[in-house]
Amino acid sequence: MYQFGKWVSKHHVLVMIIAIILAVPSVFGLIYTRTNYDILAYLPDDAESVQGLKVIDEAFGSTGIGMLVFENAPDKEIDKVVEKIKHVDGVGSVLWLRDLVDNVIPVEMLPDELAEMVYRDEYTLIAINLEGSTAEDRTLAAVNSIEQIVDESKQAYKFSGLSPIISDMINVANSEKGLYILLAVVLSTIVLALALKSVFIPVIFLIGIGFGVLYNMGTNYFLGEISYITKAIAAVLQLGVTMDFSIFLFHRYEEERESYDHIEAMARAIKYTATSVSAAALTTIASFLALISMKLTLGQDIGIVMAKGVLLGVICTLTILPSLILIFDPLIHKFQHKTILPEFDKFSDVITKKPIIMVLIGLILVIPAVYGQIHTEVYYKVDRGLPQDMKSIVALNEMKDVYDMQATHLVAINENVPESDAKEMINRIKEVPGVNWVIGYEDIVGPMLPKEMLPEEAKEVFYNGGYERIFINSSYAVATDEVAEQMKEIKDIMKEYDQDAYMAGEAPLTDDLINISDVDFKNVNILSVLIVLIIIAISFKSISLPIILVGVIELAISCNMGIPAYTGTVICFISSIVIGCVQLGSTVDYAILLTSRFKEELAVADDKKEAMRIALSSTAKSIVTSALSFFGATVGVTMISRIDIISSLTGMMARGALISMAVILCILPSVLLICEPLIRKTTFKWCEN
Repeated sequence: MYQFGKWVSKHHVLVMIIAIILAVPSVFGLIYTRTNYDILAYLPDDAESVQGLKVIDEAFGSTGIGMLVFENAPDKEIDKVVEKIKHVDGVGSVLWLRDLVDNVIPVEMLPDELAEMVYRDEYTLIAINLEGSTAEDRTLAAVNSIEQIVDESKQAYKFSGLSPIISDMINVANSEKGLYILLAVVLSTIVLALALKSVFIPVIFLIGIGFGVLYNMGTNYFLGEISYITKAIAAVLQLGVTMDFSIFLFHRYEEERESYDHIEAMARAIKYTATSVSAAALTTIASFLALISMKLTLGQDIGIVMAKGVLLGVICTLTILPSLILIFDPLIHKFQHKTILPEFDKFSDVITKKPIIMVLIGLILVIPAVYGQIHTEVYYKVDRGLPQDMKSIVALNEMKDVYDMQATHLVAINENVPESDAKEMINRIKEVPGVNWVIGYEDIVGPMLPKEMLPEEAKEVFYNGGYERIFINSSYAVATDEVAEQMKEIKDIMKEYDQDAYMAGEAPLTDDLINISDVDFKNVNILSVLIVLIIIAISFKSISLPIILVGVIELAISCNMGIPAYTGTVICFISSIVIGCVQLGSTVDYAILLTSRFKEELAVADDKKEAMRIALSSTAKSIVTSALSFFGATVGVTMISRIDIISSLTGMMARGALISMAVILCILPSVLLICEPLIRKTTFKWCEN
């Protein structure tokens, strides 16, 4: 690495020219990378609800349903609007009662059950079948067109469903996304400016990391698309995770400048930085890659992007950042000031004086931390984590009140099922607890209209692609035990009449999401811990150190994940799955840094307490600076994001950085001191450099 460092140092201007050239295609890649806003789209293909989704999509064009409710609108005016909506690109069909029953028949003459499906007080309901996937560009464009048509009609209305909700969410996310990076940069700059001696070096750090972030986001183009969650957190997380690599390089450069000229000092700094951060970077990358094992492919999305981001961050730290430091070295050393961070000598004395006390504190913390982690509640409903003043959410809540419409299930049965059997099945489903109404071909046509007289367009709402489609309205909310039991009972009835019948909709998809996420949570955390254990074991050639370091970090993770149970906060399920990997991967390098320095000091000191005192006082400032910059990079997003999935995740990251910092500085030194005899016996060449 020395020869590589020498080349970078000598050709630092050329390195910057290459960096700027590579930034150009990265900008285009960033602009043209599609963002997916539909979490349910990341369910695995073998999930039963996804299979049902595909069957109904192929037969009827889509499972996407938009619910449009008119207020105090005459049926004749609604007819005009419906006719225009039918011609919107992206609309498959419109389920409007008056297409089946003529306007000349007054509402009072319709069967009560049929009338109540559509008419409630001054409200009138129509269902719009949207083609394409929920968050597809064409579908979202159709949503906008529908809203424009109804606006032009001057009729009062409410419009909701997954696609309208996602359309509103995109508007919220787009209004915030520029602020994420801005706040992360501003807060990180403030932290670094106060923690480091140079006012100018934070700017250099952020420019260097900025290139890495740009390359990472630009190369996402080759993934086809990324989730909005990944897009929101990737840049700030990459900034926070790779900042400590930059700090280490600069500190080493400053140290080497005392003995060598700028070029030689930087060459040596690159060499030692590459060696020192390799284990930390590898554990961070491996921890993110563990997310790929999730059956919910959102983990693959986040894992690949973040692992790639850390790798590119390390490369930029060893190439672009050294070049920037050499170019702007005069400015860096011109604007100097005292840091606000204290020296940690007295702190180190206190921590190392009676290690047994801190170990006991750590053991006592385990009980409330684990209890809290077990009892932290999570939510799975898409709309729960969104701003409740969005027009689609307001509409959804009003529909729930007026029509008792919590969830809509879609059922597809073979069209060859006899009409009498289908009618019997529908009647049985109506008796299932929580089912408000069922709309099937036989249920509507029946005595009202001979089958042969039904318009072909209306028939296609119910029959297509070899299947009959049935709509079921549930009064049970999505992601509840009640709706899960209801769906199980409906499925049992369906299978009696058609073994190949399918059910789809938000509730079935969410039910599969819950079951898959429970498994993912266990698997991902176990895998990430195992990978990090192996990497640390190889790096330190030790059996005991991996268990000690990971154990301490896991205590910090449990504390972080347990806090919501005591504050009464319900967190998004994504946070519960991802935060363990993220916190482990992004803060384990603090533990590695302290342990490595302790090992170095033991090689030249006879007293282990003195060795730890020196190690702790020497590394504490770097650990605190890195943790605070990570906190600054993520807490800004938490403060401004109105989307709870994003604010919850970044909030736990920010809090996790501080908790990990506290645990590593206060508890890990004591654990290492008490376990040092064991470490000595189970580590190859423990006290040798």
